[in-house]
Amino acid sequence: MQAQVERLMAEMTLAEKIGQLNLLAAGEGLVTGAAQSTPLARRLDSGEVGAIFGTKSLASARAMQERALEGSRLRIPLFFAEDVIHGHRTVFPLPVALACSWDLDLVEDTAAFAAAEAASEGIHQVYAPMIDVSRDPRWGRIAESPGEDPLLASRFAVAATRGFQGGGIGEPDRVAACLKHFVAYGAPDSGRDYDNASLSWEDLLAIYLPPFTAGLQAGAASVMAAFNAVNKLPMHANAPLIQGWLRGTSGFNGLVVSDYTGVKELTPHGLGPAAVVVARALHAGIDMDMVGEDYLAELPALAETGLDAPEAGLSFGASRIREMIDTACRRVLTFKASLGLLDDPFHGMSGTAAPSRSDGRKLARRAAARSTVLLKNDNVLPIAQSTRVALVGPFARDRRNMLGTWAVSGNWDDVVPLDAAITALTGTAPATAWGVNITDRDWLAARLNVHGVTVETDPRSEDELIAEALDAARQSDIIIAALGEAKEHAGESSSALSPALPEAHLRLVRALKATGKPVAAIVFAGRPLALGDLPETADALLYAWHGGIAGPEGVADLLFGAAAPSGRLCVTLPAHPGETPVSHAEEPTGRPFPGRFAKFRTGWLDMPDGLTRYPFGFGLGYAPIRYGAPSLSSTVADVSQKVLLRLTIENTGQTEAIETVQLYASDPVARITRPARFLVDFKQLTLSPGEARELVFEIRADQFAYPVAPSLESAEWVRDPGLVQLHVGPNSRDTDTVELTWSS
Repeated sequence: MQAQVERLMAEMTLAEKIGQLNLLAAGEGLVTGAAQSTPLARRLDSGEVGAIFGTKSLASARAMQERALEGSRLRIPLFFAEDVIHGHRTVFPLPVALACSWDLDLVEDTAAFAAAEAASEGIHQVYAPMIDVSRDPRWGRIAESPGEDPLLASRFAVAATRGFQGGGIGEPDRVAACLKHFVAYGAPDSGRDYDNASLSWEDLLAIYLPPFTAGLQAGAASVMAAFNAVNKLPMHANAPLIQGWLRGTSGFNGLVVSDYTGVKELTPHGLGPAAVVVARALHAGIDMDMVGEDYLAELPALAETGLDAPEAGLSFGASRIREMIDTACRRVLTFKASLGLLDDPFHGMSGTAAPSRSDGRKLARRAAARSTVLLKNDNVLPIAQSTRVALVGPFARDRRNMLGTWAVSGNWDDVVPLDAAITALTGTAPATAWGVNITDRDWLAARLNVHGVTVETDPRSEDELIAEALDAARQSDIIIAALGEAKEHAGESSSALSPALPEAHLRLVRALKATGKPVAAIVFAGRPLALGDLPETADALLYAWHGGIAGPEGVADLLFGAAAPSGRLCVTLPAHPGETPVSHAEEPTGRPFPGRFAKFRTGWLDMPDGLTRYPFGFGLGYAPIRYGAPSLSSTVADVSQKVLLRLTIENTGQTEAIETVQLYASDPVARITRPARFLVDFKQLTLSPGEARELVFEIRADQFAYPVAPSLESAEWVRDPGLVQLHVGPNSRDTDTVELTWSS
């Protein structure tokens, strides 16, 4: 394979090498006939494109490949990429939802199905998984994130990478994964998308880089740079992190691509004019320039004259520029060789059958049920199928929003809405009413003018809508309230100052509760929302996210007992929208927060009492689970030993249960302030009614290593002897503790 690459490199002109670094969007330039002349077509004809993303059919991909081969003197093929964030044609739950399953086999299965669908349409690379750890619900792209914890995100990265790539990216039903966004894109200073991240090197190394380490170790073939700056240096020019940590420390020699116009955006970041930022990006290790075409425009001259820019602290000779072009081009060609494209330019385009859509729907339905988190249940759920149900709220009949953000190849017509899902499951149609319009949020109308209205509007007043909902409620035995936010309220460029359930929805539930009928509330959303008094008002509460094409069907399965709730939060649900950023791994202070405002203690003066914060890892089932007392095989151990933590888990209920047992740790005495508790392991098991099982966790000293980093280059991972505390339980808050002492 490498011999092929070197043979091509020896024959290529400088212009041909630079052309390989140009990554363009299909857009309006889809080539369906030789007579067409579009900007993209002209680039293909002149051999100035290395890859294309955004193709929407196998036919268009084949047509572009044919045209590219005709325009390439050496017949170097394109590769094709697409955003396959949470499914391709079959849209699965949002990544933040899927991570709430804590089911790594499920994550791998959904990625493998998405890969097969994408590959059947000629796609070779997917811009996924997105593995940005995020602890700020204000940030819109938390919808695409695996949540707030680096260990869970790392295992998500491994499972998704394996699902996408299988045994190799050249297999006919697999694609190349692209880990994104490198790095700390989920840690913006303000919660605003694209904003910069200023954080300690210890946090970068311990929180935001581990998922990338895990994905690389799983064999991920490519990485995408992030839009943000990290500690003042934009990632598209961040040589210390890309060339230093990614290429050097981690040993990654695969493909690094820019994000959409990411190289061009270095200029408004303040790093200089086009020629300067192109040199900086190439030097930092960005192999391909997406859409901006700055490489194409600037590199020919730079390769002839070099760059001397003392105002930017840069000086590169022409020979050095040509060396960097060669290095990047070699990586692009090696990537294509790994895909099998140098042997067969139409590899993956020979009509490989797409996987069964019916199988995909079954998987999507199971994923939706496993991703939904039961937060409260006062003996209301599951509902008997003969029960008279009133279904109210703006998402009772909704299809459009169920796909969520970044479902670029999905079709909302594939969604079975909640009212139809309940009817199909029970054989009886529920009494339905809107009850409230989602546009009741004051600022929402303006946003929808930008994004396009996706929730049906109603000219009636809120009082009239609630009156209709109450009429339906009075005819029922139980009320199901379908609440939440539109899909545009989360995702790229969709950050929010107040990530909270709209007040109009809370008013609706209060009015429904006043009927005396039990109320089961369902929240469909793309981000973790502060729920106000909903946890206290509703009798049952499900957090269903935006669950994909079968999201409402998965919810219906849970409501009526066709599936058992097993989801556990991968993010903390804040008690108040201002309680952000927030996570289970908050660091202790000298004046600890007691859970409410107290003089001379960490806290908020204006935090109302009585609001519920749902902790990371929280989730209920229909069967009660009894945790036995944990015990250790040894309470004092040498660092070379493995200590076993044992406990018994018992299902004391009458139905099958899926339980996720979580193990956290604390390091009470360390060289720096450490998290009050951090996740070190988890295990998921299925228990039959009455079944008890012993669970064993293996504890190793290296699980307690942490970085001390005056700078990135001087970072040292250390582990201290002495006491550690181990906390085991069903979530990050409700745990039993045992203590272990490591000798030197």
